[in-house]
Amino acid sequence: PLPIGVLCNGRVRCPWHGACFNSKTGDIEDFPGLDSLPKFEVTVENDNVVVKTNKKVLEKPKRMKEMSCHSPDNDTVYLIVGGGGAAITCAETLRQEGFKGKVVMATKEPHLPYDRPKLSKALDSTGEALALRDKNFFSVYDIEVLTEKEATSVDCPSKVVTFADGQTIAYDKLLIATGGKPRPCTSPGSDLENVCLLRSPADGNYIAQQGKGKNVVIVGTSFIGMEVAAYFAGKASSVSVVGVSSTPFGRVLGEQVGSMLRKMHEEKGVKFYMNNGVVEFKGENGKLKEVVLQSGETLPADLCVVGIGVTPNTEFLSDSGIEMTRGALDVDKTMQTSQDHVFAAGDIAHFPLPMADGEKVSIGHWQLAKAHGRCAALNMLGQGVEFNSVPFFWTMQYGKSLRYAGYGAGFEDVVIEGSLDDMQFVAYYVKGDDVLAVASMNRDPVVAQAAEIMHSGRTLSRADAE
Repeated sequence: PLPIGVLCNGRVRCPWHGACFNSKTGDIEDFPGLDSLPKFEVTVENDNVVVKTNKKVLEKPKRMKEMSCHSPDNDTVYLIVGGGGAAITCAETLRQEGFKGKVVMATKEPHLPYDRPKLSKALDSTGEALALRDKNFFSVYDIEVLTEKEATSVDCPSKVVTFADGQTIAYDKLLIATGGKPRPCTSPGSDLENVCLLRSPADGNYIAQQGKGKNVVIVGTSFIGMEVAAYFAGKASSVSVVGVSSTPFGRVLGEQVGSMLRKMHEEKGVKFYMNNGVVEFKGENGKLKEVVLQSGETLPADLCVVGIGVTPNTEFLSDSGIEMTRGALDVDKTMQTSQDHVFAAGDIAHFPLPMADGEKVSIGHWQLAKAHGRCAALNMLGQGVEFNSVPFFWTMQYGKSLRYAGYGAGFEDVVIEGSLDDMQFVAYYVKGDDVLAVASMNRDPVVAQAAEIMHSGRTLSRADAE
């Protein structure tokens, strides 16, 4: 999609997911992609633009940056706790920048790092199918991945991490990127079989299997919850969504866009129970059978998926001395925590966002997690690089893709340009005279253009939107 992307300040931004590539080198500069692009020799001859390449390059549109390996005489250890987007991007960046010490990644999951945003879009995918890199990649570039390795404490003065199996690993620099965990529902009966949370491929596979042809209830109108609803539409006997607000996505996308997305789901047979909540899960022989709502309604339920947000996976850091805000690790512009040599990235980072005048925020976006990982790696190497990226996310439901860029917290008004009914629109999220964020459907590359404007430090105005 790059031909309809945005070229600005020496880089081109993908209109679909926001990844940015240097227009001279092809190197990836912002995420969510992993690989860079090939570059070609270009000349102008008699008013013709001539591009020189070969078939091999054209057959492989991605290019991996050159990476170093571990040198036996370098015993420096950079430890990464976590196995998501921030973790793998940090590890790869260290090697791309020529680091030849040991890179160790410890994750409590049984899988190599995988594409987590796809979990709710393709519940039946395996960890292997979602893997970002294969086993051979980590072997070739001497990135040691320890799976099923859960950290239980960090001793910052001694620079040692202790794990659940009793092993300790000493580090010279540490990145903590343990991500978030789904917030459970605490209503009575939540421990019944088939009241599920979605965090791993195994969770997704179980949910996909148990929901097929059955009555599925989804608690929460988050992006995960609504993508699960889209997955089951046409596969389950019934799909019911329970939400505490009046409109799905209302807090993030506003009432108008949220209502449009609700209508899209309803046309596929999904039923909504809004301004509502769960009073009780009822079952037989330990297995879920019904969900009782605050409204008094009772929904038949063979499976319930709870998607009511996440909490930081940071309990193991309670005695670490690292400063936190609501469980998230406070970091500076370089992603360093309050403790020397300790960095944090991804969902657990409470970081200063440049486009919000340095206000510290916690945002659970895949693209930001990877940008955090790269910034942390550069600063673990002492490069003094400040984090600078514009939040960019997307959701795909029923073949329709909605894109969003910016930080819209506290928006007061939504200016719509185009047609919500036709699902071809741009939504501008406005506070005072400033546009905080932009969302669109079937209007590429508007969101990518807005992201580049925000990245440059400029602010869109209400007048620009109207």
